[in-house]
Amino acid sequence: MKKINSQPLLLFDGICNLCNSSVQFIISHDRQKKFTFASLQSDAAKEILLQFDTKYFNLDSIILIYNDKIYSKSAAIIRVGMLLGKGFSLSVIFYIIPRFIRDWMYDFIAKNRYKWFGKKESCMLPNKDLKNRFL
Repeated sequence: MKKINSQPLLLFDGICNLCNSSVQFIISHDRQKKFTFASLQSDAAKEILLQFDTKYFNLDSIILIYNDKIYSKSAAIIRVGMLLGKGFSLSVIFYIIPRFIRDWMYDFIAKNRYKWFGKKESCMLPNKDLKNRFL
């Protein structure tokens, strides 16, 4: 079974253009190279998720695993901002919005993401420089 290290691990929809753009954004702003990534379609992600009780999580959403905790939807996005630091850590203010409202907005965008942003035929392949940050 894949061992989870202490780095934040972001699981994302590998064929979603919005998700891939978000991962590229995180990579470009992750100066300390804290994050590792895996597409939800990968065997590595499936194996890692077996270590968690995921019955309460929609596996069609972004998932962040950090410090043995699992975050999804809006909570994952807010936590990513906090981990990126600098101005992005201000994302913590979104915790004042009740989760059911944040997640409703997340679900609305997620439901329409392929229609609005399109999708790829296959998951993105990281270049040589980024390969060690992907599982």
